[in-house]
This record gives sequence, C-alpha cells and structure tokens, in this order.
Amino acid sequence: MSLLIDYPQLKIIQDIAKRKKIQVYLVGGFLRDYVIGRQQNDLDFAVEKEALKVARLFADKIKGAYILLDEDRECARVAKKMKGVVYTFDFANFRDKTFLKDLTLRDFTINTLSINLADINQDTDIEEGMKDYKKGLQAIADKCIKQVSVKVFRDDPLRMMRAFSLKAMLGFRIDEKTLKQIQKEKDLIRAVSPERVREELFKILGSQHTADTIKVMATIGLLEKVIPQIRGMYDCIQGGYHHLDVWNHSLDVVMQLEKILNEDIFRFSLEDQKDIVCYLDEYLAGEHLRRGLIKLAALLHDIGKPDTRKKKPEGGFSFHGHENVGKGICKHIAHRLKFSTRERHALEDMVQMHLRPGYLSNFQNPSDRMIYRYLRDAKDEGISIALLSLADQRATRGPMTTEASQKHHEKICLDLIKKCLAKKREKPFVRLINGEDLIKKIKIKPSPLFKEILMEVEEQQNLGKITTKKEALELAQHIAIQKK
Repeated sequence: MSLLIDYPQLKIIQDIAKRKKIQVYLVGGFLRDYVIGRQQNDLDFAVEKEALKVARLFADKIKGAYILLDEDRECARVAKKMKGVVYTFDFANFRDKTFLKDLTLRDFTINTLSINLADINQDTDIEEGMKDYKKGLQAIADKCIKQVSVKVFRDDPLRMMRAFSLKAMLGFRIDEKTLKQIQKEKDLIRAVSPERVREELFKILGSQHTADTIKVMATIGLLEKVIPQIRGMYDCIQGGYHHLDVWNHSLDVVMQLEKILNEDIFRFSLEDQKDIVCYLDEYLAGEHLRRGLIKLAALLHDIGKPDTRKKKPEGGFSFHGHENVGKGICKHIAHRLKFSTRERHALEDMVQMHLRPGYLSNFQNPSDRMIYRYLRDAKDEGISIALLSLADQRATRGPMTTEASQKHHEKICLDLIKKCLAKKREKPFVRLINGEDLIKKIKIKPSPLFKEILMEVEEQQNLGKITTKKEALELAQHIAIQKK
C-alpha cells in the first residue's frame, strides 16, 4: 500500500507540516491494525507543536468537520465522510520534548508503531516507512497487550479499560505484568468520567470476546469499580434449576448468548437472518449496537437476586420479584454510566421481562392472547428478550432441569423471534376507536378506565376478534357497563 496514493490526505498534512516547519508522525492504531490485517478508518497524528492549528488547516483543506477534543492538551479531530465511510484524523501535541520521549508516554507497545510524514513520498509503502521503537511488531506477533511503562495508568486511568477493550476487539491477551499493574491501580478508574468508561465498555460488549474479557476484568477487581452492584452476585448460591452461583451463571449466559449470535440465527430463513442482523446491528446511541446492550442485559439479568433471596422451608432458595428489583438496579447503573434514555429503557425492559418467555414455555401451546401480550409488553425488545431467555436456559443445567423442558423452551423462544420479525413487517397498526370516540359515543369522561378499555379493544382487534368500528364501540360499551 503506497501511503500517499492510498491516503492522499497524508500529502495535505505533510505539506502543512513543511510550511510550518514542524514534525508530524502517523502513529498508533492505524498502523497496528494494518499489521494485523484489520480495516482502520481512524488515523492518529503526533504533532511537534500547534496541533490545533494543523488540525484546523487540514479540516479547511479537505472540507471536513473540526472537533476540539481537549483544548488544554491541544487535541483535535477532523472527521470526513468519503465514499460512504467516515474517516477520523486525530491530532495531538507531543507530550514530551521529542517524539521518542512521547512514545514512552503512550499506552501499549502495540500502539507505538510510527511513520514520520517527512520521510515518505509517492512511492513509499507502509512497511517501508514504518518504524518500531518499542517492539510493537513483536507484541502484535505475540498477540500481547503490554504497557509501555509502569506510569501509563497513572497518566490516564482509562487505559485500564482500554487494555480490556483491545483484548476484546483483537482477541489478544494482556501481559501478566500489565494485568498486575491494573489490579494494583484499579481504584484510579473512579477518577475517569463515566462517559469515557462507558465508551470502552461498549467496545467490549460489541466484540466477539465479551464473556472472556468480562471474566478477567472481574477476576482482578476492575469490573466492580465500573459496576459496583455486581459484588452481590459473587457467591450467591441458587440451586434447583441452577448449577452455578448467580455471578458464574450470568457469565455463562453471556457466553451462551455470544454462541447464539454467531450460530443460531442460521436456523432462520435468509430473510429472517438478514432482519435479525439488521436488528442486532442497530445503533441505539452513538456507536453503541443493540447486540452489545443485549450482552449487558445478559450479564445483569439476575442482578436483583441477591436482594430477593429467601431460604425456603423445604430447602433451597426463592428469588421472587428479582426481575423487578433488577430493573431498578439497572436504572441506577445506566444513570451512573450516562446511558441514553433509549438504552436505559431497553436495558430495563430486557432485565424485567427476561422470565416471560420461560412463563410461556410452561404451556405446550401458548395462546394467541399470551403471544400478543408478550409482543405488546416487550415492544422493540421482543427479539432481544427471547435471545436473552434462550441463552439463560442454555446456561441453566441444575438437577431440576430436563432436556425435554430445554428443547420446548428453545422452540418457544425461536417462535417468539419469528413472530416479532413478522410483526415488524406488518403495516402500522391503526386503532378502530380512540379516546375521542369514548367521550362522544360512549359518553365516558376521561379517566383511568380509558386506558383499560382501549387496551382491551386493541387486543381484540389484534387477535382478529373485532374488525369494524361498530364492533369496537359495542365492546367498549360492554366493558364500560361491566366496570360501573
């Protein structure tokens, strides 16, 4: 790959650097991912001085968006959509007097590969121009995330989270010495803004290695610094249908969910597969995919159990209402990590309703009314909840679990997903009557009865029991008389 031909933007930055007589280096993730073989649209530049001015000049030249990231540290970003792909170019001043000293302040050796833009021309390819001062290539070959120095986490505690997000996204291991350093300094993460922590958490959740990564985070105590509420899940014995305590069961659910997302969708028709992938890859906020939020719900679905556990007289434990308590805990977690309103509501719905598919599987053939009410109550999370329930069942292998019940539960979950997909393809629902009709035709004053009548009429309409406005009004009148 010829750098200036494949990335003509580098020539523009090179020209700006020459005019201002400063050094600019391409460094970090772009080069790391090139070596690994991953596509990377984010380029980072270390600038000798005046990084903000360089970024502004570059933005004006390519007609990109200029975004100030940190005025004190002189960091800025330029974003530009090119051929349908958004590219970002980040500029930051050296953090020490020279570039080599700047490298010693970077996070991990895999991110220290660099190219001096002054040393390249039209014929220079990446391998020819790339310098490796900190054994980054060896670390990449070893698939190892290794701190550049013992100071990296004190300089920026978010790097502790970044070590794990890189582990999750790349499938690398974290060097033992680095892991011990994180364990030693994990309390520092509390000083980091919740927004920054949240972004790294979603990178972990959106990866193919979420369960393994979360497990290591928990083992060294970092996860409970990010989500303190998980502490109660440790060593919370369940018994009965469960063979693991609440925490290890929850980890297993995340693992089972990852397998389902990678394998089980292929049981569906090609049309359904396509729609499921679109559903999972929907952005709920920023760059947060729905599939990541489902994994978080899998991790937290039983977080209400420690607070609701009661010993039964006949032995064992009960956890009545844990889904409702769990919803409340998730609300606090979402607030703490500054989730969007949509993400918070989706997480709460998944946790509160994760038992519903299991209740439906108590029946050999759930009625149309039961299915309708599930779809109505689950709203946009019907598929998410069914996937979570399926993973939950696969992670439940206690003495009371039978193979027959598991197969039936699986069938119910898969059927629910198909019905959710079919509902999404239907034309928008139009009610036969509304509140105005109740006031004018039934002579009812606005009251809580309004909602009850409209919900019953809507249900009967969805079930095909009524099809005309006349029938809807007759039913509304009948309900109103009954309730008097």
